[in-house]
Amino acid sequence: MSAPTTGSTTTQVRSVPKPVFTDAEAGAKEFPDSHLRRFNYFNPAKRKQSHYEDVTVEVQPDPRHYLSQGWLYGFANGKGGYPLEWTQLKAWGSDRPIPQRGPGSGGKGYDWPALGWHEFRDPNEEWELTLYRYNANVVRQLNQNIDSARQSKAFDQWNRNWTHFVAQHVGAWMHVDHGLGLYLFANANRRAPTNMHNNAISVNSMHRIRAAQDLALYNLTLTEEISHFDGTAHIVTWNDDPAWQGVRELAEQLTGIDDWCEAIFAANVVFEPLVGELFRSNLVQQAAPANGDFVTPTLIGAEEFDFAERDLRYTRAMFQLLVGDKEFADHNRQLLHQWLVDWVPRCLHAARTLQPLWSQPDAKPPRFEDGLDRVKSRFSGILSDLGLQAPKELNQ
Repeated sequence: MSAPTTGSTTTQVRSVPKPVFTDAEAGAKEFPDSHLRRFNYFNPAKRKQSHYEDVTVEVQPDPRHYLSQGWLYGFANGKGGYPLEWTQLKAWGSDRPIPQRGPGSGGKGYDWPALGWHEFRDPNEEWELTLYRYNANVVRQLNQNIDSARQSKAFDQWNRNWTHFVAQHVGAWMHVDHGLGLYLFANANRRAPTNMHNNAISVNSMHRIRAAQDLALYNLTLTEEISHFDGTAHIVTWNDDPAWQGVRELAEQLTGIDDWCEAIFAANVVFEPLVGELFRSNLVQQAAPANGDFVTPTLIGAEEFDFAERDLRYTRAMFQLLVGDKEFADHNRQLLHQWLVDWVPRCLHAARTLQPLWSQPDAKPPRFEDGLDRVKSRFSGILSDLGLQAPKELNQ
C-alpha cells in the first residue's frame, strides 16, 4: 500500500506487527503476599526477621528446597554446586536424596529448612554493608593513631632493641594473617553450603587480610620514621628464624586442609586461642607499653578484637548447632574430638617454639609459661561452650 504522493517523493508505509501484552506472565499475577515488603520463604531466628536475613538467607539456593532445575552449573567431575561432602561433618537432612523433579514440578521439595545447614545464623549479622562499614571504621582509627604518633614523634621513644623486635617479629605475623586469610578462610568460604556460612567466613577472611595489610603499611611507615628500622627484616625472620619455624609449618598445614569445616575449626577454635592470642595478647600487648610503644598495640588490639568479639562468635554459633544436631550430634562430636587430637599438639609445639621471643625485649612481658597457662584456660572455656572435652594432649 502506498501513501499519497507529494511532488516526486513517495513515502512507503511498512506493515509491522504490533506488540501485544497479556497478563499470562507469572510476574503479572496477584498473590496474597504480592505487596509484602519482606520475604517469607524462611523461618526467622527470632520473632521478627532481620534485614540480615532478608539479604542473606537462601541467596545461594539449594535444589533440596526449591531450585527445581537442579544446580545451574557443575564441576569437571560431574558434581553440582556446593556438594555437602566437602566436609565430613553433617547436619540433619544431609543424607536425603535430592528430589527428583520433572516439568511442572515447581519448587516441591522438603519442608524448610531443607537440611540443618540452613539453620545457621551469624550472630554478627555480617553482610556486604557491615563488612565495609566495620573495616572502614577500623582503618580510619588506625590511620589516625599512626598519624598522631608521627606528629608527636612518639616513635623516637622506642629503644633500639624494641625497634628490632617490631621489625622482625611483629612484622612476621603479617605472613600468618595473609596466609590464613587468603588460603584458608577464602577457600572455606567458597566450599561452605549456604550463604549464611559464606558471608560469615568471607568476612573472617577479610579481617585477616586487612590485618596483614595494616601491618604491611605500618612497616612502611616505620621505615620512613625510624632511620635504623629494617623494613625487610620480617621476611628473613619468617623464612629463617628458628623461633618462627613451628608457626610457619603449622600455618602451611592449616592452609592445606581440604575439609572446609575442619579448616575453620582448626584455625578459630584451636590455632587462634593457643597461638594467635598467645603472641598478640600475652607478648606484644604486654611488652609494648613498657618499651615506650603505645602505637603497635592499637594495630594488634584491632586484630584481637576481630577474632575475640566477631570471628569466634560466629564460629561458636556454627559448631554449637553441629554438636547439638538432632540427627548427627554423636557423629559430629567424635569427629571434632579427632580434630582436636590432631591439631592441639601441633599448636602447642608451635607455641613453644615462640618461647625465645619472650626474652628479647628490654622490658620483659610476663613469663611465657604464665601466658601459655592463660591461653590453655581460655581454650578450655571455648571447648566447654561447644560442649566438647579438652583432649589429654592439652597437658603436653
